[in-house]
Amino acid sequence: MLITDSTFIGIDPTSGHKSFTYAVLDKDLNLLALADGEMEDVTAFLAGQGSATVAVNAPAGVNRGLVRQKLKKTMLTPHQIRGAEFRVAEYELRQRGISVSGTPASVAISPAWMQLGFELYRKLEEFGFKKYPAEKMPYQMLETHPHACFCVMAGGVPLSKPSLEGKLQRQFILYERGIRIKDPMEFFEEITRYKMIKGLWPIELLYLPEQLDALVAAFVAWLAVNKPEHICFIGDQKEGMIVLPEKELKEKY
Repeated sequence: MLITDSTFIGIDPTSGHKSFTYAVLDKDLNLLALADGEMEDVTAFLAGQGSATVAVNAPAGVNRGLVRQKLKKTMLTPHQIRGAEFRVAEYELRQRGISVSGTPASVAISPAWMQLGFELYRKLEEFGFKKYPAEKMPYQMLETHPHACFCVMAGGVPLSKPSLEGKLQRQFILYERGIRIKDPMEFFEEITRYKMIKGLWPIELLYLPEQLDALVAAFVAWLAVNKPEHICFIGDQKEGMIVLPEKELKEKY
């Protein structure tokens, strides 16, 4: 798909049946594409963009031991320090009550989805994408985290992602931010007693968890360019900064 105007793309490398799920928004928050694909599908799509900002739901760098160095100066036991295998961004999120996975110290021992993310960042660099913020550059990339995004947008930890309630909650959050996706209220309008008895839930009106994760990443990319005053960075440049869709973070979620 060749798109000449600026696009804002969220890529999620944790989808089960395909390597990636990606969502594409235009400058007016219209949903241009929402698809699954392998690495070659995603890179082929990106090659057709005239100008793009990409937000990836994966670590941009490995754990460089910055948290461990910091904790060594505290009163924690050696065992507690050994258990702190997190990048600065991940540690700070966990301190705020946002549960996120830690990133290992090397690519080789990282989970498969993280390795896909590292490979994607390399591909983006080869295509000429620069780390956000790169002023006046047509291709920019940044790291975000979908669970953390939904936490800060909801003002608290959202309901379980795979659950019906969790999917509805996330879709409402995105819809209320102005993203032109399916109105989640239509789900309730389609429910009748007969359909409930027959088990005919209108689930086609809801997005899958990985699609919602890709959509929130695309929204972060859009905010980063169009409303940079509404985002914040968390972490350390040496390991990778996570961009979140709120100007200020709460102490606890």
